[in-house]
Amino acid sequence: MSAAPLALYRRSLGNFRDTMSIVRRRFAVRPARYPRILWGVWLLAWLLLIVAAFLRLDANAGEMRGEWSPGFVRFTDFFTQFGLGGWYLIPAALCLVAANLTDWRRLSRDGRMLVYNWTCFAFLVLCAVGLSGLAVNVLKYGIGRARPLYFDSFGVLSLHPFAMDARFAGFPSGHATMMGAVFGILLLLFPRRWTIALAVTACISSTRVFVGAHYPSDTVAGFGLGLAFAVVSGLVFARLGFIFGQTSSKLPVRKRTFRLKPSNAPRGRVSMAGPAEDGQISVDQTQTH
Repeated sequence: MSAAPLALYRRSLGNFRDTMSIVRRRFAVRPARYPRILWGVWLLAWLLLIVAAFLRLDANAGEMRGEWSPGFVRFTDFFTQFGLGGWYLIPAALCLVAANLTDWRRLSRDGRMLVYNWTCFAFLVLCAVGLSGLAVNVLKYGIGRARPLYFDSFGVLSLHPFAMDARFAGFPSGHATMMGAVFGILLLLFPRRWTIALAVTACISSTRVFVGAHYPSDTVAGFGLGLAFAVVSGLVFARLGFIFGQTSSKLPVRKRTFRLKPSNAPRGRVSMAGPAEDGQISVDQTQTH
């Protein structure tokens, strides 16, 4: 192996080991103190919404499949594509690869903090979207509910567990799960804009009904599942001190140091030591951080 690829490999391996070391150390020294969220209440509300959608909307959705105007179906079919996990997982994975190959020692203090924040954000997306995506695929094929496209043949509630057939992979909706995870991330990062985030992600989730791929109860179930994964991911990140700070009474609060664009603050001199934990860059004593 030539010198350049060998150096890149060693840098990548070193960055990965440093990251894992920080995560293990923080899990060891930080207590498992999480906010007092009424999980039982939220679970009950989620289940009631699923049941309500099933009883009041699913049969009508099955009967109306194919009756929407072609223009409206094309419109919803365009927006439903934004529920695919690739829109979120691929950029996050590429961001992590780029950060892993970066020589942190050559970066300025602000540059190092920026890469650190983007790395944390990419990890959050992979955890929330990626893990919820794995869970929903296990559930949907394990439950095996027939999709609305086959309403005439199977009815509104026809279960074929582990049939491993896309026709019987309706509950929960994978697209809605992705949108629920995206909403959860936006809720944690921008809590004051939660209504806008909910409106956009819920509308994208609902397009699965109009294209005949899912019943309303499928989308409600998927959206809640994705949201739960995002919130739990945020809680774990808060315990580790990544992106969020710990709190005992509400959802994780974003740190002031978390920015995804360059800071306008004055720059300090950066030491040539390795990347420091929590993005804190060693600077001369005349500059605080």
